[in-house]
Amino acid sequence: MTTTLQKTPKAHVAETDKLDIPSVTEALAEVLTDTYRLVLKSHTYHWNVTGPLFYSIHEMTEAQYTDMFAAADVLAERSRALGKPALINLAGLTAAPGKQDPNADLSAEDMVRDLLADHDALEQRMRALVLTAEAAGDPVTADLATERAAFHEKAAWMLRATAS
Repeated sequence: MTTTLQKTPKAHVAETDKLDIPSVTEALAEVLTDTYRLVLKSHTYHWNVTGPLFYSIHEMTEAQYTDMFAAADVLAERSRALGKPALINLAGLTAAPGKQDPNADLSAEDMVRDLLADHDALEQRMRALVLTAEAAGDPVTADLATERAAFHEKAAWMLRATAS
């Protein structure tokens, strides 16, 4: 095994060297921040939901924040694969204009509506990332963003059905 570790890998020019990386990595950083923000909000509501919908919302939010936490790692690693740092805008973790920070005093129905709005918004951001990645000639990121858009679309559908 020591001889294997002593070998110098041959130079390889990755296909990512040919991409319009800044537009893609900037968009990746934005959706990474948004994903972490929604993980934190979902976890907060998971801990604090009460009432007749407690169990279903508690279980749903756990499944959602678990999926998003794993997805954040994949998004960050994609940025690294493109040769850029994986960064989160810490200021973006607080409420953006028109958004609200998690509020433990909300009713279960209001928590659901709040999460629904965030999943809808993140789905749209992922769809925009698909277009950015395709325009940059990056089908790998486009595929990843398509997968994430589908997740947020399904999460929004489930939340919408719960809020009805």
